[in-house]
Amino acid sequence: MKRTLRKAYGYANRLGFDPLTGAANLRGVPSFMADLRAFRQANSDAALWPIGDLSPCLKDRYEQSGAASGHYFHQDLLVARRVHQRSPEVHVDMGSRIDGFVAHVASFRPIEVFDIRALTASIPNLRFRQCDITAPLPTELVQSCDSLSCLHALEHFGLGRYGDPIDPDGHRVALKNLARVVKPGGWFYLSVPIGPQRIEFNAHRVFALSHLLELVAPMFEVRDVSYVDDAGDLHESVGPGHPGIRDSFGCRYGCGIVEMVRHA
Repeated sequence: MKRTLRKAYGYANRLGFDPLTGAANLRGVPSFMADLRAFRQANSDAALWPIGDLSPCLKDRYEQSGAASGHYFHQDLLVARRVHQRSPEVHVDMGSRIDGFVAHVASFRPIEVFDIRALTASIPNLRFRQCDITAPLPTELVQSCDSLSCLHALEHFGLGRYGDPIDPDGHRVALKNLARVVKPGGWFYLSVPIGPQRIEFNAHRVFALSHLLELVAPMFEVRDVSYVDDAGDLHESVGPGHPGIRDSFGCRYGCGIVEMVRHA
């Protein structure tokens, strides 16, 4: 029953209707109307500060001051911290969030960013290159960095979501090319959704963490594993030998964060 409701909610959300947000907004209507009446009565400067169009924010009073949880919040901070600590010569990112991890890193050092989609904005410390990491790798990119990241991106390759070619093995092709980008001995930071292995077309793949580690083993030595659980909480540096890896730490849709070094 819970799974059916979760699916129904997901479909409604993708069609532009969020039932939970709708319910939360309804809860805030009485308070909004009461505050509007009180403000109008107290506003002695109405000529200088007239009320224009109403723009109700109906659920903010019931929320916390910010969302310090979830996949992106934790992975972006954790990996940016690692890059700062290890201070590589050249850091390259493939497909991670510009307004999250990439911005964090660009605030303290240069970063090169690859993505299949265009980026027209000019951002200090950021050099952008539009490319498809599942296509044949240009010669100049081979062993072009000693630090590489791909956060919450590998799961999309080959599903067509971002205009990329359909390829059921897109994630494998991308991994092999990513391994060629980083120099031997260089660091690679990878994060993906983890849980029972499946494809939720065309949004993403969800990886069994044990399978992911098998995929990277021929190319990288895994040095550390962290994960974000289904509640959005970070479990940092649990280690590559943790028994919980076998069932992806019991996650249905968690986030695995793997730190590894390229084999010589």
